[in-house]
Amino acid sequence: MTQVTNTPYEALEVGQTASYSKTVEERDIQLFAAMSGDHNPVHLDAEYAKATMFKERIAHGMFSGALISAAVACELPGPGTIYIGQQMTFQKPVKIGDTLTVRLEILEKLPKFRVRIATRVFNQRDELVVDGEAEILAPRKQQVVTLTELPPISIG
Repeated sequence: MTQVTNTPYEALEVGQTASYSKTVEERDIQLFAAMSGDHNPVHLDAEYAKATMFKERIAHGMFSGALISAAVACELPGPGTIYIGQQMTFQKPVKIGDTLTVRLEILEKLPKFRVRIATRVFNQRDELVVDGEAEILAPRKQQVVTLTELPPISIG
């Protein structure tokens, strides 16, 4: 089991950074489509996707959003963080096989435990694929948390 230590509001510093990486796999696309209900054929149908501006299947845009959420929840500030809002713009398509790295940076500490965080996602070529900013409620106290191990999930 994995243990994670959060960073409470008082310990956060403007300029502080963290990152989280994941390679996008076929299984991820299928699970995201099943979970979200987004069955847009540009994500799931290679023949359909060939006729689009992308020329091949792409990952759901909100898949990158989910990775940002994972980075905020598990890396910085970590467990106990509550999302207030997220703004993001999609700069480039994400393709199956891309390795995405979410880079977080503390931009501003606001009153009442609120924090603004830059939320940027880069691919393996260090190209910006998602640019964004989140506002969160940071944890008030430091905690060491054991992350729940997920059961095996099968498709098909």
